[in-house]
Amino acid sequence: MKETLREGDTLARIGGDEFIAVMVDLENIEDSEPVLKRLLKAASDPVYLGDAVMQVSASIGVSFYPQDHVGADLLIRHADQAMYIAKQSGKNRYHFFDTAQDNASKTLGQSIGDISSALDKCEFVLHYQPKVNMHTSEVIGVEALIRWQHPVRGLVPPSEFLYAIEGHAIGLGMGEWVIDNTLTQISQWRNMGLHLSVSVNINAYQLQQPDFVTRLTALLAAHPKVDPSCLELEVLETSELSNISRVSATMNACHDLGVRFALDDFGTGYSSLNHLRRLPAQMIKIDKSFVGDMLEDTDDLAIVESVIGLAQAFRRDVIAEGVETIAHGLALLQLGCELAQGYSIARPMPAADIPEWIDTWKADDSWQAYKG
Repeated sequence: MKETLREGDTLARIGGDEFIAVMVDLENIEDSEPVLKRLLKAASDPVYLGDAVMQVSASIGVSFYPQDHVGADLLIRHADQAMYIAKQSGKNRYHFFDTAQDNASKTLGQSIGDISSALDKCEFVLHYQPKVNMHTSEVIGVEALIRWQHPVRGLVPPSEFLYAIEGHAIGLGMGEWVIDNTLTQISQWRNMGLHLSVSVNINAYQLQQPDFVTRLTALLAAHPKVDPSCLELEVLETSELSNISRVSATMNACHDLGVRFALDDFGTGYSSLNHLRRLPAQMIKIDKSFVGDMLEDTDDLAIVESVIGLAQAFRRDVIAEGVETIAHGLALLQLGCELAQGYSIARPMPAADIPEWIDTWKADDSWQAYKG
């Protein structure tokens, strides 16, 4: 192996079957590859002992300075991490340590720690966006949307932190926190004489937990004055549902408790028809990306019209999200969709603002006047 290196390079055995090669004066990363290939070949050259042939292979991890701007100990540790990736990839190869990937992993780990701490400190809050019947002015419910009331950054939207806990145990805790606080809020509104159904987003990871129904039952039992039918769980249509039959059984068990379901962002995934056919969801939500462009894009208009038609054919209710203008609402009414939510109706707001908003809101005159 030493003979494969260049003059000025260093080879050392640091214990067992582990070696370190220090290569200097490389103009770029690619210049190291001929040497790495020679090292692999040297390690795999057969050794003849009498009639026996002995042969081994090597796995090489590579880190670079100053691209990986750390001290010698960490530089060796990073090369060691890359070596294990080379082993896991099939051995007899080399792998470069990915500084950017490592930084992203550290950032993600920090984010998960911060979110866990924020959950313990009760820094998360729920805002609620009304859902209405555009023709009758009836408020049919609200959607609960989580926000992080960060002590330094202020109110942080979910797009900036939920990705970090996707598929993580902390996500389960947060999901249950949202349901629990939603049930508490439903109870508080009920005491004020306001009877509202509330929808909650739930990810596939939580829904597919073996004890999901048991835990939901316990949450409902902790709020005995809340009618379970006031809770609706929204499942992303693009969710990775690994076992549709099992998910369907889970949803049916939740139905037995009185809880309803909606398919959110419908039309954005590849399994729309299959989900519509096999998942017992009462409500279909048309994704806002289609609604937003439907007045200018004929393809998006066709998709919106098709989803409304599918919902009617499968006897499901349908609601459009992302209704930003009066014109969008009127176009939806003309297509047969009366239920909607979006900025032209109301932005998400704190729970305390909901009663006054309901008292003062009225559908646009053109929506009410539409005869169909």
